[in-house]
Amino acid sequence: MWAFAEYSCGYKLMSGGSLAVSLPFNPIKLILLIGWVYLCLYFVQRVQLSMLVPKHRKSIANIVTLFTGPVLLLVLMVADSARKSSRTGDSMFGILVGQIQKAIARISPGGFAGVKTHPQIELLDSSGRHLKEIYGRGKGRKEDRHTLELTERIVWNALEDGASDILIDPKDETTYTVRFRVDGVLRVVDEIAAESGHAVINSIKAVSSMDISERRRPQDGAFAAKVGDATAGFRAASAGVLHGEKLSIRVLSKVAGMYTLSNIGMTEKQRAVILNAISKPSGMLLLCGPTGSGKTTTLYAMLSEIDFYTRNVITVEDPIECVLAHTSQIEVNPKAGITFANSLRSILRQDPDVICVGEIRDEETAGIALRSAQTGHLVLATIHSDTNASALIRLMDLGVTPLLLSSGLNVIIAQRLLRRLCSRCKVPAQLTQSQMLDFRKKGINYKCILQPQGCSECNWTGYRGRIGIFDILVVDDKLKASIANSQLSVTALREEGSKKGMASLFKHGLKMVVSGITSLEDLKRVVG
Repeated sequence: MWAFAEYSCGYKLMSGGSLAVSLPFNPIKLILLIGWVYLCLYFVQRVQLSMLVPKHRKSIANIVTLFTGPVLLLVLMVADSARKSSRTGDSMFGILVGQIQKAIARISPGGFAGVKTHPQIELLDSSGRHLKEIYGRGKGRKEDRHTLELTERIVWNALEDGASDILIDPKDETTYTVRFRVDGVLRVVDEIAAESGHAVINSIKAVSSMDISERRRPQDGAFAAKVGDATAGFRAASAGVLHGEKLSIRVLSKVAGMYTLSNIGMTEKQRAVILNAISKPSGMLLLCGPTGSGKTTTLYAMLSEIDFYTRNVITVEDPIECVLAHTSQIEVNPKAGITFANSLRSILRQDPDVICVGEIRDEETAGIALRSAQTGHLVLATIHSDTNASALIRLMDLGVTPLLLSSGLNVIIAQRLLRRLCSRCKVPAQLTQSQMLDFRKKGINYKCILQPQGCSECNWTGYRGRIGIFDILVVDDKLKASIANSQLSVTALREEGSKKGMASLFKHGLKMVVSGITSLEDLKRVVG
């Protein structure tokens, strides 16, 4: 009678005399061990790239993380979930599940910090060629496929977060930083290895029709992203910097044309002034403010109040951010000889009623625009300056004569953008005794003032979206006479005008604070 004992080789006699193979190890335990090692190595990589760990502590942190990575991560997640739950009142379990889902998404192949599940996105150059064609339709090397996926994820995350700018620049010789500007504030979304940073920058340069072999000379280009039926435009600019190359990407807003004067933050009184100026057949309305203050959005909001069927509207923009029906839009292209000044000359021969100038940059453009406002055309334009007074100074610096300035200019509008408090998590503000005393003296009800807290809806920032504050200066007959007679001192304008302008912006912003729309901290950040 045959008898089989169970040996280490793994054979044993089953009932009925059949043989079965018994593995010398438990496959489930082996899979768990491999998963544990993979997780530990992944967390070591995250610690190596993290800005929170000092360089001289990275070696110790790597050793600790190598053995306790997943456990340490779970402990931190539970602690963070408890803290956020106590602040927002949300379910701790729900917050923890959301964090675990994000962690799993980050660990997935090709993922990076802040990655989200995204639909199919296609990056296209100006001729409609897909980025995949540059990388052999994604069938090339593994590194090329990874670069393609990483680039698409960065662009998609920027669109999903509502970013206005994407910045990819070297932190040091081994690391590149990816940052998004959301609601006017920059935040770091990831740090990637220098090799991946170079590859992503080259892929964006390639799809933007830029020379990828040139890394020192500044370049600029444009590309588009198609997600389903929607398309977003981007302007890219590169420059050689210390430790490598920097890439800045401006996300062109496609929703600018959806705004009107009633939903951008203007008061009823301010809106009445603008509507009255727009209804006139001639004159210039000049928008001023620093970069990123929403001038273009306000420009589109003013255009939305114009009857396109009875008035011939022509715009000159750099670039065209939003397509407007029943208008003729011209995009500036200096390489092709299409400048603001050249376009304005040709526009005057096309019987325009309303002329929109994206930006006044030089003396020639300023002169043509103001002369057009004199000769029976309504001109809407923007200029980079802080206040209404500094806009007058800027035009004088450009060489515009006082007589031309006084006869063509009707209204100057200075503006800023404040962040809206998240409607889900905003809480009553904790004011100091001095602040409450100051509000009482001014007769302001400070009990309605709110402050940010942070929740999952606003990505823990406490803010979602922005709203404008405005200072409108009507150039009346008295001011026109002062300008024409050169009675306005540049020094006096710079000092008194700037103070009054900032005070008016602060006053409008304070109304937003008292109404619970924004916070006192954000008003101070923007206006001072």
